[in-house]
Amino acid sequence: QDGSYLAEFLLEKGYEVHGIVRRSSSFNTGRIEHLYKNPQAHIEGNMKLHYGDLTDSTCLVKIINEVKPTEIYNLGAQSHVKISFDLAEYTADVDGVGTLRLLDAIKTCGLINAVKFYQASTSELFGKVQEIPQKETTPFYPRSPYGAAKLYAYWIVVNFREAYNLFAVNGILFNHESPRRGANFVTRKISRSVAKIHLGQLDCFSLGNLDAKRDWGHARDYVEAMWLMLQTDEPEDFVIATGEVHSVREFVEKSFKHIGKTIVWEGKNENEVGRCKETGKIHVTVNHKYYRPTEV
Repeated sequence: QDGSYLAEFLLEKGYEVHGIVRRSSSFNTGRIEHLYKNPQAHIEGNMKLHYGDLTDSTCLVKIINEVKPTEIYNLGAQSHVKISFDLAEYTADVDGVGTLRLLDAIKTCGLINAVKFYQASTSELFGKVQEIPQKETTPFYPRSPYGAAKLYAYWIVVNFREAYNLFAVNGILFNHESPRRGANFVTRKISRSVAKIHLGQLDCFSLGNLDAKRDWGHARDYVEAMWLMLQTDEPEDFVIATGEVHSVREFVEKSFKHIGKTIVWEGKNENEVGRCKETGKIHVTVNHKYYRPTEV
């Protein structure tokens, strides 16, 4: 979702935008389809796509050398926290070492003084929080392979900034959502499921920890913050957040309220269910498989 909104934002600003897309046997450009000069024929205009991968340093050097960009935004990642527990090594390779490969490619191409680099860091770095509220100086304590991989990326960006004087910044972003978010993220899972229940296509859906709390913002606002961070005179890392915390439970209640249903909670822990006050139907159940081994 971020790449899609960022490409849109930069094109509106008059940039020529280059993106890296992974090879797939099915079309994986759904979120940027509308940005093609001709969406039906996939004809490129001011947005150009290159095949590449953060696990392949050769292609990164080739693309950066060919494009000679002035700004690089690294939003590429295995970004699902829960899945990072199952794909820990792959997450480390893409999210951690992938960032190093990009930075090394900038150096190899001799563009240290010509490029501004943005790294998509994450509030997951704070993990088991050491102070409330969290700020740029709060110590990190990641609680997932995703958070740990992003921690390596964070520090390697700081390292390149201090060792080579590269204009490189970390945006420590709290959760940001949109209709373009992947369907297996909790916000989209809830909103899509509630819509399906409203349309009579679904009766019930399962969630993990209902009491998990997050700071949710909108992705469109957050990509503007990314761009603003690269327009400053000196490179600096920033926390980007709304400053408001809400629980998954509250998200569910508000979503059902939107379709005129009131959810009443019954039971405890894994036996808890969300029942519709108006019809008596159970619409939400809890499944332990959606819990994380360690919660932030």
